[in-house]
Amino acid sequence: MTMENLGNNGQSNGKCPFMHGASTTPDTSPLKWWPKRLNLDILHQHDEKSNPYNSDFNYREEVKTLDFKALEKDMHDLMTTPQSWWPADWGHYGGLMIRMAWHAAGTYRVADGRGGAGTGNLRFAPLNSWPDNGNLDKARRLMWPIKKKYGNKISWADLFILAGNIAYESMGLKTFGFSYGRPDIWQPEIDIYWGPEDEIMAPSENRYADLEDTSTLETPLGATHMGLIYVNPEGVNGKPDPMKTALHVRETFARMAMNDEETAALTAGGHTVGKAHGNGDASKLGREPEGANIEDQGFGWINPTLAEKGPVTSGLEGAWTTNPTQWDNGYFEMLFNHEWELQKSPAGAWQWEPVDILEENKPIDAANPSVRKNPIMTDADMAMKMDPIYREICLKFKDDQEYFSDTFARAWFKLTHRDMGPKTRYIGPNFPGEDLIWQDPVPSGNKDYDENDVRAKISSSGLSISDRVSVAWDSAKTFRTSDLRGGANGARISLSPQKDWDANEPERLSKTLSILKTIASDTGASLADTIVIAGNLAVEEAAKAAGYSITVQLVKGRGDASQEMTDVNSFSNLEPAADAFRNWSSGKSKSSPEELMVDQAQLLGLTAPEMTVLLGGMRVLGANHIDNKAGIFTDKEGALTNDFFVNLTDMNNTWNIVEDNKYELKDRQSGEVKWSASSVDLVFGSNSILRSYAELYAQDDNKEKFVNDFSKVWTKVMNADIF
Repeated sequence: MTMENLGNNGQSNGKCPFMHGASTTPDTSPLKWWPKRLNLDILHQHDEKSNPYNSDFNYREEVKTLDFKALEKDMHDLMTTPQSWWPADWGHYGGLMIRMAWHAAGTYRVADGRGGAGTGNLRFAPLNSWPDNGNLDKARRLMWPIKKKYGNKISWADLFILAGNIAYESMGLKTFGFSYGRPDIWQPEIDIYWGPEDEIMAPSENRYADLEDTSTLETPLGATHMGLIYVNPEGVNGKPDPMKTALHVRETFARMAMNDEETAALTAGGHTVGKAHGNGDASKLGREPEGANIEDQGFGWINPTLAEKGPVTSGLEGAWTTNPTQWDNGYFEMLFNHEWELQKSPAGAWQWEPVDILEENKPIDAANPSVRKNPIMTDADMAMKMDPIYREICLKFKDDQEYFSDTFARAWFKLTHRDMGPKTRYIGPNFPGEDLIWQDPVPSGNKDYDENDVRAKISSSGLSISDRVSVAWDSAKTFRTSDLRGGANGARISLSPQKDWDANEPERLSKTLSILKTIASDTGASLADTIVIAGNLAVEEAAKAAGYSITVQLVKGRGDASQEMTDVNSFSNLEPAADAFRNWSSGKSKSSPEELMVDQAQLLGLTAPEMTVLLGGMRVLGANHIDNKAGIFTDKEGALTNDFFVNLTDMNNTWNIVEDNKYELKDRQSGEVKWSASSVDLVFGSNSILRSYAELYAQDDNKEKFVNDFSKVWTKVMNADIF
């Protein structure tokens, strides 16, 4: 079959008498027949097979060899070097590059830490084909000569954010800083849940229980529609209502970790430069990148009237300020010094335009310097004027340009660096030295102490294996690979809010910590290190009880954070709805415990085999929440045996449901109840993939492998936040 037989979308036109044998489209997946199957794919995304670099390539080391000054000069030059294939508004690409950086970073949400700019995910579907990201494929292609020149020394992920910073600097803003060090991914982040809708830009009711109560937006979502970063610029569901829009702006930005002042600064600062594009008929545009024809080569929204009408992107048309390529206070002057009325753009979108404005205050047309056109405001802009809280903030900004610039620069830095982890990970010459509370600062810990002395005191403390495993696990389990927050470093399990979480058994935790704090004080070790040592020692003792001698290696130097270093509201987002590894569920999630287990494992950076061996080990160690005995399929609790898997896969046993999420294991012959279980226990026997791992660890010749593999995964979790 030749390409001559294929249509524009690569589909056979019927002339070919056979089909190829591989399943190469989502619709032909052999697993679509079993939709209730627990999907483990997110645990295996970004496999080394998708990465074109050699295994020894380390971007975070490679970028340190970059000529930072040369790259940044080239980026400055790019801003004002128009290309014939894509016009630059007023001869400056700054507005486009800022929008690209914002939309790369702005998908971040505090609930699960997913999204954000840290991976360069904007290159891939669905983000590259969202309506809100229209024509950002052009922005990336404008940077291709620079990416090509500097190659492996600069990632797309870093370039996206650097472009926004350089754009603002070239327009007159003193930025707060920038860090390199975001490695690229090579496939979409399939772990990110973008919403329940089956169509882009479906009505907001699809993701709100009550559209009038913005807090009912489905968690963890951070936008009013799938296909938008935050809110519809025309108003909620495309109906202008600035006061209602204000409520939705407040909620969506809060879910992106921004307070009211930061939200107002970002809204104003984002619209101080650049313009919206809607000077034409949107129906004439080509398909989005993922839906376009093969000859479009990844470009999307191709506009046949580009030369005549200019770009069409949002549908709104116009600039917000008199001087859209200058960082100034023009946004507030324009917003507050004019009355505004609803108008329709040439593309048919609702926008606000001034009732009366002097000709000299109108911005010059982006393509024709001899023409001035009305400025515009979106519904979100009008919210800044009409909502009393935002209004007060914006009037303060209006009267103090320096204060506005500093507030915006800090908020922009937070927006673009929120998912990079602690400041110790920052790379390059331009990041700020100031400690910021949203960076979750942790002081350096002492390394000069006697680990054996700590171990001896823990051994004689009276703390059980279960006590020690539980406190170490609870300290480390908050880590999220999504935004590199949480983990054992900082010992924040001893601080609010973590010390009071139900998942952490507050009463038991308090008793355990009081003992470990004394040991830490007596030995000079940090509490954070002491907690991890306690867990490591428990694992070693459990392995010895199973007949194996192992040493769980410690990385010294964790520090202890203070309550003042801890943003309580921010850390509340790390509170788990369930902890499968301790067989606990709050019952507050509509997702099944098994689904929450996979989500938890993915955020911890575990593969499916690692998740399996970790859970089986935690069960026999007796690390369940409070007195829950579900899943402890052993008569030797506290010994690191493979009994969980042996008894789970034993055909002499039967499983019987008692009530929702409660099961009993009975002897097949006698009917005697031997053990109880939850659904997260039984899924390792019912799911064919997980059962394959369970059977592996149940083998007689893999008892030692089980111990060694558990130790490796345990160490991985304990050290996850050491960078």
